[in-house]
Amino acid sequence: MSALITLENVTRVYGSGAAEVRALDGVNLTVNAGEFVAIVGQSGSGKSTLMNILGCLDRPTSGAYHVRGTDVSNLSPDQLAGLRRETFGFVFQRYNLLATASAAENVEIPAIYAGLDRTARQSRALDLLDKLGIGDRGHHKPNELSGGQQQRVAVARALMNDAEIILADEPTGALDSGSSEELLRLLEDMHAAGRTIILITHDQSVAKRAKRVVEIKDGRIVSDSGATTSAEERAPYERVSGENSLWMQFLEAVKMAFRSLHANLFRTSLTLLGVVIGVSAVVAMLAIGEGSQKQVVSSIETMGANLLFVRPGAPGTRMRGNAIATLTVEDAEYLEELDNVIAAVPGRTSRETLRAGEVDYQTTVEGATPDWVVAKNWPMAHGTFYSEEDETRRAAVVVLGATVAESLFGDQASAVGQYLFIGSTPFEVGGVLAAKGATAWGQDMDDIALVPLSTGMMRIFGRNYLNSITIAVEDAKKIGETEAAAEALLLTRHGGVLDFNLRNTASILESVQETQNAFSMLLGSVAAISLIVGGIGVMNIMLVSVSERTREIGVRMATGARHSDIMMQFNTEALVVGGLGGLLGVLIGLGVSIALGASGMSIAITPTPAILAFSSALAIGLIFGFMPARKAARLDPVIALASE
Repeated sequence: MSALITLENVTRVYGSGAAEVRALDGVNLTVNAGEFVAIVGQSGSGKSTLMNILGCLDRPTSGAYHVRGTDVSNLSPDQLAGLRRETFGFVFQRYNLLATASAAENVEIPAIYAGLDRTARQSRALDLLDKLGIGDRGHHKPNELSGGQQQRVAVARALMNDAEIILADEPTGALDSGSSEELLRLLEDMHAAGRTIILITHDQSVAKRAKRVVEIKDGRIVSDSGATTSAEERAPYERVSGENSLWMQFLEAVKMAFRSLHANLFRTSLTLLGVVIGVSAVVAMLAIGEGSQKQVVSSIETMGANLLFVRPGAPGTRMRGNAIATLTVEDAEYLEELDNVIAAVPGRTSRETLRAGEVDYQTTVEGATPDWVVAKNWPMAHGTFYSEEDETRRAAVVVLGATVAESLFGDQASAVGQYLFIGSTPFEVGGVLAAKGATAWGQDMDDIALVPLSTGMMRIFGRNYLNSITIAVEDAKKIGETEAAAEALLLTRHGGVLDFNLRNTASILESVQETQNAFSMLLGSVAAISLIVGGIGVMNIMLVSVSERTREIGVRMATGARHSDIMMQFNTEALVVGGLGGLLGVLIGLGVSIALGASGMSIAITPTPAILAFSSALAIGLIFGFMPARKAARLDPVIALASE
C-alpha cells in the first residue's frame, strides 16, 4: 500500500482570543491509494473542515498535509487549483450544479479548466452520463432532473478529469432511500475500479458501506478502523491532452456570459439601456458637433476676423508681379493712427534664393516693420525678431520660418546667429518663428523669411512701394467701422482714386477658440455622463451577479478554476454587456443622426465617433467590471460553496 495523502498534527483554528474555535485539533491521518474511507461524525465535529483541507479548498492553521509527497502548504492558489483539477473529484450534498447549464455542460466544467478541446469533453461527458444511466438526460437543465439524477450528474462531473480521489460530502443527505442506495453502489463501483473514495457522513449505516471508518469528534479523530488493503490498481483513462488555451477560455466565458445575461433578461435590458443611451448620445452629439463646427468655421471664414488686408490696384484688378505701385509706407503710417488699430504693417514680398554654405533654398522673402509679429500674433521659437533700431539703420538681419531654418541648417535652434546670403548680400539670422503648419488650402506658413522693410527696399526689392498693408484691429466687433475709416483715409490720400482693394479674410481666432471650447465641453460632458451611467449599470449588474452566483464560483474553484479563470469569466461578462450596449448604441445614434440630418440640421457622420463610442462602451465594461471580477476571484472556495 502506498500513502496517497498524509495529515500530520493538522490544526484548523477560526477566530482568536475568546472567540477562538478549533475546528480541527491535532489530526493525524494517512489514506492509501485505492481505499474506501468513511469519515463519520456529528454536526460540528469537524468532518466538513477536514474534507475542505483534504480537497485543498482550505489550508490548515498548523501541521503538514501531503498529497503524493507534495507539501500542500507550499503551493500557490493556482497550484492548488491545478491539484484539485487533476487529483480530486467532488460530490456535494446539494449537488451544486449550475442552473443555467445543461447536465452535460455541468459535467464538462472540470475539463474546460483542464484544457480539453470541446469535441473531446462533450464526448466524454455524454459517455459518463450514459454509463451512469442518464445518457438521455444530458441536454436537460438541473431543474428538469430528479434529486437522484442531479447527484448522478455531480458524480459524472467528479469523474470528468478521471480524478484519482473522490471526495463525497454527505452525498446521500438530500436523497431518498432508493436514490441513496443507487449512489452508494456507484461509489462502491468506483472504488472497485481502483479509485480512492473518501466519504463524509454523519450516518453510521452509510459509513458501514466503506472499508474503513474514521470517527471524528470535537476536531479530533477518536477512532480509526485502520488502513485496508487497496483495491486492484485501476487502468487510467486515456484523456485527450490539451492546453488551457486563452482563446478557448474566452469563448467559453462568452458562452456563459450570454447564458447568465439571458437568465436575468429584464435586469440585463435595464443595464444595457444605460449603456445604449450613453453611447447613442455620444454618436449623435459628435455628429451634430462635427456638422455645427464645420458650419461655424465656414461662417467665420466668410465673415473675416481682426485682420484687414490692403492690396494695391483697384478691386478686380489682377496684379502681375510688382507692376502696381499704389501703396506706400506713408499710407501705413497714416492708417496706424486710426482708432481701433493696433498696428498697420507695410509689406513687400518676392521669391528669392537663400544660400547657407552649399545649400540653396528658394522661399518667399517679406520685408516688414517690427510690428509684423504683433499684427500676425506669431511668437518666436528661437532668438528675437528684429527691432525698430534694425529698421532704422537698415540692418542686414533675417528671421526665418521653421521650414526654411530646417532646410538650410537642419536644426532650428542652431540657425540663430549664423549667416546666409539673399542674392549677394549676407544676412545674420536673428531668430526663428514658431511653427504654424499649413493653411486650410495647403500652403506652408512656415516657408518664409522676414527682413526689415527698409533693408529689403535697399538691398533686395529695389523700388519703394508695397505689396500689402496688414491692419490689426483691436476690437473685432468694430472691424466694419475700422474698415470704412481705412477706406475713406486711403481715398483721401490717393486723391479720390480707388487704386487699392481692402478685404477681410482672416479667421476670428477668439471666436473660433470659444466655439471649439464650447463644443469640447459639451461633447466631453456627454461622453463623461455616458461612461458614468453605463459604468454604474455594468458594475451594479456584475456585483449582483457575483453575489447571486457565489456558490457557482465555489464550484468552479473546486473543479480547478484558477483566479485568472474566474477573473476572465466575470470580466468577459462585463465586456459582453459593454459590447452589446455599444453596438446597439452606435446603431441607434447613427439612426438619430440620419433623422436629424433629414430634418435640416447640419450633421457630419464620420467613422471616428462610432469607433470612439463603441470603444468607450467596451472600456466601461472592462473598467467597471474589473472590481466585481476581482471580488469574485478572491472569494474563499469554502465560504463560496457554503453560501445560500
